[in-house]
Amino acid sequence: MRVSPEGVTVVALLADPDAPTEIAKRMARILPDRLADKWGQGRRFDVQVVSEPFTARTEDPATLMRRIKDRARAEDWDIVVALTDLPLHSHGHKLVVDLSREHGLALLALPSLGGLRLQTRARRAVEEAVLGLAGPRDSEAEGSAENQPLLGPFVSRFAPIHPSPVGEEEIVDLRYVVSGPRGYLRVLAGMVRANRPWRLVPGLSKALAAALATGAVATVNSTIWTLAESLSVPRLVIATVGSVGLMIGWLIVDAQLWHRSVEASREARLTTRLYNASTVVTVGIGVLVCYVGLLVINLVWALFILNDRVFASLTRSPLQPVDYWTLSWFVASVATVGGALGSGLESDEAIRAAAYAKREQERRRMLQDDDGDRLGT
Repeated sequence: MRVSPEGVTVVALLADPDAPTEIAKRMARILPDRLADKWGQGRRFDVQVVSEPFTARTEDPATLMRRIKDRARAEDWDIVVALTDLPLHSHGHKLVVDLSREHGLALLALPSLGGLRLQTRARRAVEEAVLGLAGPRDSEAEGSAENQPLLGPFVSRFAPIHPSPVGEEEIVDLRYVVSGPRGYLRVLAGMVRANRPWRLVPGLSKALAAALATGAVATVNSTIWTLAESLSVPRLVIATVGSVGLMIGWLIVDAQLWHRSVEASREARLTTRLYNASTVVTVGIGVLVCYVGLLVINLVWALFILNDRVFASLTRSPLQPVDYWTLSWFVASVATVGGALGSGLESDEAIRAAAYAKREQERRRMLQDDDGDRLGT
């Protein structure tokens, strides 16, 4: 087992800024006790969190493992587990974790753990990695440590994760990846989770202001009353889909969120599709949250402002409870279109900051710079 002279195994959680650091800090509070309980024999663990952008300007797992190795040499760490919220790829597969038992290193790609219960899954993955890298426990003394499988519970718990071959030139001796449609969806969900789509709502202040103003005016417009009265549920659904789709498309096109890779390889094309899919889902969730918020606000406004006599005189039908809902639903679609136009007042940087996590913003700037350099040459 790797152990410092003081009899304590020092574990460093090397985390990218933003979400990975937050996850590392939360798990560091309980990790020492959980590791000690699982290991037994009175072993103690000291868990330290180090936040730094170790993935800057690269997504190559081999390069990142060398960086982690060099970083560990400068510190008194026994084991280093690096956490990133960037999706990493290895030989056509989505990387989950790289491990080097010789150097006591692990690289964990959080998006491959999916979008649900991320904190719990990440903690369990780190626990299995640390216990595996620390060496065989006393109860596992029989047999060679090299021949014992690492992260067995981790694999069975998070299927479809499976081992993958490692090149002879790499310092990694064990690698786990996800593949296939289920693996693709798992990584996509993790990428969307890392982007935190709910942050899109407060990040688009000008678009929301335009949407709210449009909704307030539309709610008191008699023409809108008449149109809402004449619309059936299928037409209201079409209006919802159309307005939400317009808002999503406008944000992506106007802020240049769609990525095109200049590389022609199959892996580059698949990676680009994955990034663009995460963009559409992220922006879509944010816009849907805005839409629901507008619907609720319009409903409250309609309950306050509508007068049954005026409504009946203009629409020639009495004001029914269902009319409040129908009008608010239609006005939410109209207001969303107004919000799409208002989003043009937002800067591209403001929209990217609202749509992406910090590391994803840096990654996309790096890709744009690299693509520009390739086109320039």
